[in-house]
Amino acid sequence: MSMFIDFPEVHARVPGMENVPLPEMVTIHQEYDSQKITDTAGHLRAQLEALPDHEQYRDKRICITVGSRGIPDLDVMVRTMCDVLKEWGAKPFIIPAMGSHGGGVAEGQVEMLAGYNITEESMGVPLLASMDVVQYGDLNGIPLYCDKYAYESDGIVIFNKVKPHTDFRGPHESGLLKMIAIGIAKHQGAAMFHSFGFHRFAELIPPVAEIFLEKCPVAFGVGVVQNAYDDICNIDVCTPDQMIQTDARLLKIAKEKLAKFLFDHIDLLIIDEIGKNISGNGHDPNVTGRNLGGTFKDTLDLKKLFVRGITPQAHHNGSGLSACDITTRKVLNDVDWDVTWTNGLTTGIMTAGQIPIYANHDKDAIQMCLKTLYNADYSKVRVVHIKNTLAMSTIEVSVPLYEDIKDLPGIHFVSGPVPMRFAEDGSLIETEWPQE
Repeated sequence: MSMFIDFPEVHARVPGMENVPLPEMVTIHQEYDSQKITDTAGHLRAQLEALPDHEQYRDKRICITVGSRGIPDLDVMVRTMCDVLKEWGAKPFIIPAMGSHGGGVAEGQVEMLAGYNITEESMGVPLLASMDVVQYGDLNGIPLYCDKYAYESDGIVIFNKVKPHTDFRGPHESGLLKMIAIGIAKHQGAAMFHSFGFHRFAELIPPVAEIFLEKCPVAFGVGVVQNAYDDICNIDVCTPDQMIQTDARLLKIAKEKLAKFLFDHIDLLIIDEIGKNISGNGHDPNVTGRNLGGTFKDTLDLKKLFVRGITPQAHHNGSGLSACDITTRKVLNDVDWDVTWTNGLTTGIMTAGQIPIYANHDKDAIQMCLKTLYNADYSKVRVVHIKNTLAMSTIEVSVPLYEDIKDLPGIHFVSGPVPMRFAEDGSLIETEWPQE
């Protein structure tokens, strides 16, 4: 089911906003550690070959978990795992392991995987999608669930990206252990786990993983880390007894590699696109400081956030819009509220589905934000424009901000200054961002 709303034109205005001057923008480059793996398939294959006792997989049905986070070469890595397992005589298959994403239904999750080129045809193995789960144990009375296909297999490959989470902090955040606790638990298990609140995730995830590793047929784990340029910089394959340690080690690496602003105060941040393929929060709070619980405020001193669009890969899931100060009518009309609210309600945070103030077009949104800044000096306004929170190396900043940061380490001038340009309908003329 889907629910789209035709939002009407808005006539609310801030007196004098049309007279707010818009700053000229300078394109800059933020420099980060660029180390990456150039041969993803070859590196992963070598890691897999280093696993002990390949003969144990012969004639065994091996389940590979594939989540909903965008990872470069995701299809290459999944295909490599399928091919290697078949070479060992195994019978691999794939399951979507993404909790309540995709609208909390199997068809939606299959569609998400297809968007990453993960299909039966492209992978050469069955793709078994169901929301059916098996309860394999409990943690102090809390029921623990596993996808039925995975539980009934001869071995599960826990495969996931390892990264800082968007709503809590701890030694294990988004990664192999979270895939065990939530991703593979499907909608029922994800809803149960989220009912305890994000503030308990760091406490609950490790013991849940320990019980899973004891009760369920885990074959091995594959953890992936991306650098600040969204390139894969680490792929680690581990045996079940190494999984908890590996997950913690990869998270430390991921936090060191994370792309952030190399400065700490912004009056207005303009984001071209958000989406579940970018972050579970749509935009990464480890970059914006805007998370559902309001606990990442130490990340960035950000006054106003304007979101201009949703990625096609998000399949109309508007998660993350509730954290912005303003968006546009066009964006809200692109949101499937059934999908968005299903995802938000699963977390137990009902504000995740709130609809923000919206403007008729980009220019109005920008001027509203600047006009409502407290005690603003428009000659000194610090505005930043980015494509998304995964593309942080090339960004645009207002001239006053550039003058303040131009001598910081890692900041490099690219071009400008140029005025903000708008089409006749008030939409910001798209920036031609470089491939990152």
